[in-house]
Amino acid sequence: MNPHQKELIKVTIPILKASGEDLTNYFYARMFKHHPELRNMFNMGNQANGRQKSALANAVLAYAENIENPSVLINVLKGIGTKHRSLNIQPEQYKIVGTHLIASIGEVVGEAATPEILEAWTVAFYQLAQIMIDLEKGLYEENASKSGSWNGWRKFVIKKIVQESAEIKSFYLYPEDGKEIADFHSGQFISVQVFVPELDLLQPRQYSLSSAFNPEYYRISVKKEAGIAPNPSGLVSNTLHAKSEGDVISISSPAGIFHLEKDNKNPLVLISGGVGFTPMLSMLETNLNSIQNKKTIWIHGCRNESVHAFKAQIESLKEDVELLETFTFYDTIENMDSTSNQVIKGRVDLQKCKDSILLEEAKYYICGPEMFIKTQYEALLNLKVSKENIFYEEFGPQLINLN
Repeated sequence: MNPHQKELIKVTIPILKASGEDLTNYFYARMFKHHPELRNMFNMGNQANGRQKSALANAVLAYAENIENPSVLINVLKGIGTKHRSLNIQPEQYKIVGTHLIASIGEVVGEAATPEILEAWTVAFYQLAQIMIDLEKGLYEENASKSGSWNGWRKFVIKKIVQESAEIKSFYLYPEDGKEIADFHSGQFISVQVFVPELDLLQPRQYSLSSAFNPEYYRISVKKEAGIAPNPSGLVSNTLHAKSEGDVISISSPAGIFHLEKDNKNPLVLISGGVGFTPMLSMLETNLNSIQNKKTIWIHGCRNESVHAFKAQIESLKEDVELLETFTFYDTIENMDSTSNQVIKGRVDLQKCKDSILLEEAKYYICGPEMFIKTQYEALLNLKVSKENIFYEEFGPQLINLN
């Protein structure tokens, strides 16, 4: 881009701040009208609840605000690229997005979107698209080089289903072809693709792997969400919960930048809310299976004991591993006599366990809903934990950027 085009992009920043979500709402409607087949690739739950539109609006604004130096967004772009790789996004699809995004800017903004501004945004978009295409090419190549890995979708058989709590089931997924499967970093996810009859669409969703690596299968643990048509937020989890052992689904190979390094030797503090426990459980199992000489603290919050998945397994682990300590927060506790000093009524409050979690050289991992992440991130900063030692995973489209 030339300097004049960059200045034109900056001119549009106030418009994006004021009307960004109107623009992205219009864009998605326009694109799906012309390319209805893309509805099979997009999470229609996030379309219905507005999260995908908000995420795109935030991304477009961030790109405009950093047009002089887009490289500062590289960590965000890596996260997006990793998810795109798991969904098998291809370069030609960027052209479709670009065509409808630029047209939407012209149609929504109106006369203020002069031909010069539209040209500047065209150059800007395809510059960004090329960055993403190159980044994703590297991710596809890296993934293809891994033993047992694959790009695109691969069929897996659900060989075992376990009810872990009142609303969470674990699914043990074995490759239908019987061939090798790829190893993964604990904390990573797979994309799952199922046909949802209520939408008459294939739908993808990302689910964290909930165990240490096993060369025979992948395990995911899925909360049955309450969403019903016309709001399809919970339709994929409901579809999965209706599956039976022996059914076949398609999944992508493991992906994700939120994970525990295999050679990690730091103490760990895992902080999870609700079904955000899933990547933490994988980290915990991997940590205990590989290196048992570092302190690990797990702080988990959920509504009550009935929805606390893997509670018994974690208690059993604590009996065998001296260096594991847990704190559990329940919104409500039915039997106060059965609680210990490590079961606390109320929302997660790090002040109540600060003496245990402020460990030298510790790494802190947070996973859960958006507000949960923000709250715990700020709590750690208030306890003087360095940003460089805090990592988080937000389920769904990326709406927060705290680091």
